[in-house]
Amino acid sequence: MNKKIIAAIFVAGTLALGLASCTTDPVKNATFSVRLTDAPANFQQVLIDIQSAQINVAATGVTDNWVSLPIRSGVYNLLDFRNGMDTLLAKIELPAGQITQMRLVLGSNNQVKINDQLYTLDTPSAMQSGLKFNINAILTEGIDYQLWIDFDAARSIVAKGNGGFNLKPVIRTFTKATSGAIKGMVSPVAAAPYVTAIAGGDTIGTIAGSDGKFLLRGIDAGTYKVVFQPVSPYTNKTVDNVLVTSGQVTDMGTVALQ
Repeated sequence: MNKKIIAAIFVAGTLALGLASCTTDPVKNATFSVRLTDAPANFQQVLIDIQSAQINVAATGVTDNWVSLPIRSGVYNLLDFRNGMDTLLAKIELPAGQITQMRLVLGSNNQVKINDQLYTLDTPSAMQSGLKFNINAILTEGIDYQLWIDFDAARSIVAKGNGGFNLKPVIRTFTKATSGAIKGMVSPVAAAPYVTAIAGGDTIGTIAGSDGKFLLRGIDAGTYKVVFQPVSPYTNKTVDNVLVTSGQVTDMGTVALQ
């Protein structure tokens, strides 16, 4: 069976749209999202009861720093997410830094449908305390990350001698940075400009902070012009050909305004 593991994680910008928000002091956050996908399997349905999820955020001197994700709990038919399809399970903003593990907690309402008949999947009690996956990803401020959980349905369902079935999840994950960002500083800070990145019909803006720093988050890869619109008596300024690369923060350095 051909199996491509899809997984990736993390979105910067507004939590719902992945766009940079207007703020007077850019926060050093990345956005992390979790999506569910599946490898093909010869069943009519594979129903998995997902109850909760947490990620382990690395902190100095702390080994267990689990953060609960705002999961969309419920029963999912894995076969709805084959061949590159997926569904969003959770999205959260996190401080820039390292995440090390994820824990996925399953409920007991797991079933498989074969020849128009539903069979209960006996689920190990360990699932109630959570399946753990190693991630070891570094989150960078302003970058959108996504994590895919790839359930291998064909290998996760094991027939028992009595005609029943066990659920022994075979899961793989991977992460991917799906956006870039632009940062810099304006001088003098009193100019307090509105900063906008423009490419075609895409316009993403923010306001330089009280320290002169700005961060445009959740930007698709491409070439942008960055427009600075300061308060009076300073004049507008445009910087052309600012390159944005997925997974990276483009640093414009200090931009002088007259």
